[in-house]
Amino acid sequence: MTSTLLFLDSLTGPLQYGFFQKGLVVATISGALLGFVGVYITLRGMSYIGHGLSHAIFGGFAAASLVSASFIYLGAGIWGVSSALAINWVTRRHRIGADAAIGVITTASFALGVALLSRFGSSGPSFDNALFGSIYGISADQIIMLIGVSVATAAFVFFRYRSLLFTTFDPEVAAASGVNVARTEAILMLLLSLSILATLTVIGVTLVAAMLVIPAVVARMITDSFGRMLVLSTAIGAACGLTGMYLSYFAAVPSGTMIVLTGAAVFCLALAWQGWRSLARTAGLDDHHEDTVEAAPSTTRST
Repeated sequence: MTSTLLFLDSLTGPLQYGFFQKGLVVATISGALLGFVGVYITLRGMSYIGHGLSHAIFGGFAAASLVSASFIYLGAGIWGVSSALAINWVTRRHRIGADAAIGVITTASFALGVALLSRFGSSGPSFDNALFGSIYGISADQIIMLIGVSVATAAFVFFRYRSLLFTTFDPEVAAASGVNVARTEAILMLLLSLSILATLTVIGVTLVAAMLVIPAVVARMITDSFGRMLVLSTAIGAACGLTGMYLSYFAAVPSGTMIVLTGAAVFCLALAWQGWRSLARTAGLDDHHEDTVEAAPSTTRST
């Protein structure tokens, strides 16, 4: 009984602080949003672009912070969307692979951001907060932006579900069937950029790519159904955000770090569970095979 009360006190204690309440809401929604978008990114083999775009957005974050703290997210958003469109354009118009285009454009943008912040400093959020996330810098405007991006993403997937599904698994056949693949991919890149921007404060630039991949990969290990994968990935992302925020409070480490570590722990558990299931299935087949082999000689003798 005492241990239960202590556990409940540890859960409710941080909720007395306003910054933690906002951080908990934003972390949970951020995890859900990244888990949701990450399904399409992972299944399309575009995990690297999430990593790249987060670095590209950091360049816009740094450039905008030199002008005014009020324009940081607008400037970073424009920069990130421009980088996504530039990657799409370079890949389609030139004989350059997507991974090469991402590597050149996004790493150059990240390097520019580091150079600008190192040379001129920042009038907005600190360098470390932008890289690793922090629950202290969350504003009401950021919560509204995050909710807006989440609603827009969900609406796009709802109304374009079949086109997205078709484009994700077979873009060539989708194009032949009348689906505007280029436009669908451009909107997906736009939503991805906005999702990264909206979760920047909590997850951090260097770690947001992990939360785009981990929930989707874990969901893929659990189910083969695309619809269930969307639901599971969203739920896993939200759970990782919620749990990671609590752990970051008690461990006194950046929120993004603990959210990603929580996701990594979930991945390890899913990996172990899948390995155990495979082992059990194999053992069951082996036992059945041994019974069959042992039964054959006795049948022969009886005849």
